[in-house]
Amino acid sequence: METASIRSPFYDVAASLGASFMEEGGWCWIEGFGDPDGEYLAVRDDLGVWDVSPLNKWEFRGPDALVAAQAVHTNNILGLEIGQVRYGALCDSSGLMVDDGTVYRLADRVLVMTNGADRMEHFAEATAGLEVEIEPVTRSMPHLGLQGPRSRQALGALCAADISRLGYFRFIPEPTTVGGVPCLVSRTGFGGELGYELFCQPGHAVDLWGVVVSQMKARPYGVGVLEALRVEAGLIVLDYDYCPHERTPYDLSLDKMVAIDKVEFLGSSQLKPIACDPPRRLKTLRIEGDKLPEHGAAVTRRGERAGTLTSPALSPRFGLIAMAILERAACADGERVEVETEGGSIPATVAPLAIYDPEKRRPRS
Repeated sequence: METASIRSPFYDVAASLGASFMEEGGWCWIEGFGDPDGEYLAVRDDLGVWDVSPLNKWEFRGPDALVAAQAVHTNNILGLEIGQVRYGALCDSSGLMVDDGTVYRLADRVLVMTNGADRMEHFAEATAGLEVEIEPVTRSMPHLGLQGPRSRQALGALCAADISRLGYFRFIPEPTTVGGVPCLVSRTGFGGELGYELFCQPGHAVDLWGVVVSQMKARPYGVGVLEALRVEAGLIVLDYDYCPHERTPYDLSLDKMVAIDKVEFLGSSQLKPIACDPPRRLKTLRIEGDKLPEHGAAVTRRGERAGTLTSPALSPRFGLIAMAILERAACADGERVEVETEGGSIPATVAPLAIYDPEKRRPRS
């Protein structure tokens, strides 16, 4: 790990609990705490917490802030209410994905979150001529992700605001506190469970960690178990499931997050011809055998190239699984395919994109 990597305000307190770290995108991410099976079960069966502070955050301010956010995002951002969040893709002028992320609408500004940090040039292209100021605010907004079936009960007991009726992909726009710590509370997350995200100021981070870990009894986890969690839930990651300027949102099965008939955004005109009949889909593969194939492995069907494997993972509940971008002819559930390996190929079966809770009843509960 490079010593120059940015450490979040939660670094020291996590390290004191035995966290290991990895470098990604210039940041120190928590890799884990030495018990991946226990961390996985905490998220799926109880309550887990992870440090999501390195996720890139941008404030859009000014008279055209909402219009500017719409220009860079495929979902219906103009239709956002204050306190509402929407997820979708960010595309270039050719309709190819640059990134994916969420947009939060506050009363006086818009908060945009992305995976990549080098997005200012893209924003400038998409928002040319608009009255908007765009500022990176990642380092001033550390945050924790709470994931697990106990999250509403645990957070509700300590949050000054009533979260009992906080809807999925909604947040509380007014200032509130959690265990006395000032926070922005959002019902969002990354893991396929009922969950929330808590945003705070850097000076309050250690106190917030103490509230969540000591009072809520949430178990800390890291990106070491995130691969299994996200692949089970069909959740994509930049540079694993797609690279910038190579795939359309439809290749990643983000159809519902592309408001092609409601709004215009950078690249929308290029996507309209394929919106009704996308040529490729993102699916899950259930892989046979005992060896996980490599990222980028070719997927074949009846001897013909049928797609590309993106994110392989060993799931404690489903065994060897992976996501893959498949040609339309090969993407039906139950279809038999082969995944190429160094020593030949291994059989796999096409399954729903979210193999765990495919209708997302748990996060919506």
